[in-house]
Amino acid sequence: MRSANPVLDRLDDVGRAERQVLGVDAGDAMTVADVVARTVGLLLLTGVTAAVAWFVVPQAAWISAALAGSALASLALVLVISLKQITNPPLIIGYALLQGLLLGVASRAFELVYPGIVAQAVVGTFGVFLGMALLYRARLIRATPRLARLVVGTLIGIVALGLVNLLAYLFTGRQGVAVYSLSDRVGWLPYVFSVVAIIAGALGFVLDFDLVERSVGNRLPRRYAWYCAFGLLVGLIFLYWQILRLLSYVRR
Repeated sequence: MRSANPVLDRLDDVGRAERQVLGVDAGDAMTVADVVARTVGLLLLTGVTAAVAWFVVPQAAWISAALAGSALASLALVLVISLKQITNPPLIIGYALLQGLLLGVASRAFELVYPGIVAQAVVGTFGVFLGMALLYRARLIRATPRLARLVVGTLIGIVALGLVNLLAYLFTGRQGVAVYSLSDRVGWLPYVFSVVAIIAGALGFVLDFDLVERSVGNRLPRRYAWYCAFGLLVGLIFLYWQILRLLSYVRR
């Protein structure tokens, strides 16, 4: 079973091969508690960095270009860590710091135009995450091969279209499946794109929970807990952006 989150996609194969070659003692195997602790730590670090950026970084004219550059740098870092299965804490922490800076500055811009929207997006993000965790725990939603194929394909399409849309906006100023301006009118396509992205992101957590659970059962090395926590952080940040953008559309 593959994860819908590309960060966690190849964890099973790589970790299992490492365990077979090197062997892992019971005391060195990762646990669910290890993943939870590291995920919470990364979230706190991202939140603190976002809060500092919110109050310190000025809303200057160059901030839009800086945000676009940070977004592309974050995407590049995600690809590097995921493709190389990097479990190095400093690099993963660096991603959390970069995302915190990006989240803080961008969220403040949204908040200035639409007061209260950030709190709504945060509550919505963690509400969806906890809801999917409860559904998975109760086995009301199962990680089936069909679900995996559907979610993986959808998320790949969303990321690809989003990247093309961002580049088109940077070079031509045109906005298609996503509207980056906080004041322009929104057609029906961005609404559909955001809703589909939120649904796909939510369902992706089911596959991620399943992969983490099976990785613990396979007794992968403890350092892979950092990799799992990083993958969950990526999923949460993706969901937050989609909810924040959809709320801004609704409130125009």
